[in-house]
Amino acid sequence: MQITKHQLAKGTKFETPYYIIKGNTAGKTVMITAGVHGDETANVLAAKKLVDLLQKNVHHIDKGTLIIVPIVNQIAYKRRFRGIPDLNRTFPCKPNVAARHPLASELFRLAKQFQPEWYIDLHEARGFSKIDPSVLGQTLLTNPRSEAIPLVKRIVNHLNRSIAQKSRQFSIRIRHLPGSGRTAAYRLLKSNSITVETSTSMPKAIRVEYQMKILRYLLNETGLIKDERTSATA
Repeated sequence: MQITKHQLAKGTKFETPYYIIKGNTAGKTVMITAGVHGDETANVLAAKKLVDLLQKNVHHIDKGTLIIVPIVNQIAYKRRFRGIPDLNRTFPCKPNVAARHPLASELFRLAKQFQPEWYIDLHEARGFSKIDPSVLGQTLLTNPRSEAIPLVKRIVNHLNRSIAQKSRQFSIRIRHLPGSGRTAAYRLLKSNSITVETSTSMPKAIRVEYQMKILRYLLNETGLIKDERTSATA
């Protein structure tokens, strides 16, 4: 396994590190982004924790390539606000149409370079989707007709079996979000794209753990790591 650190949007005010982790043999390519919105912090901590565990060889990429961008929007993250404009509405919506923000353009260029089979965008949202279907806390989202739908269902079923408190269980939302990284990767790169939304109504440590469990399950399913699944706890 080889881990290298790089800089996205190098030399600009949007510069932010990302990591490329390559296994010893060929396999799928998975891209993970976090910190698109600066006021969502548990997803950033989960992405950083995953990098740390890989660097310590606690988790090991056996085959394939993993790209992790732990804090996409450094400026918004330092100020702990969503970001103006909302970065997750500025990704390209059509072929040959540019992104509407330099950082979205750089991130999409990176995705286009690696053509990931899987594009995972980590987020957080208010409330609990099981109580109020209009909110996104505790949901996994993917696009209509996406080949990611069966895996999303397996992840949600796997998590919910061990979450005793039904209000904290995960839901599935299947919808496009034009301008988002998820939908841009799906429509323009043909990636299997998933958005993870843990609920900010829970303690941060629990949110980080849910994000980590989802990532471990997904990396196991895509063949990048082996025997790393653990059950979620409420």
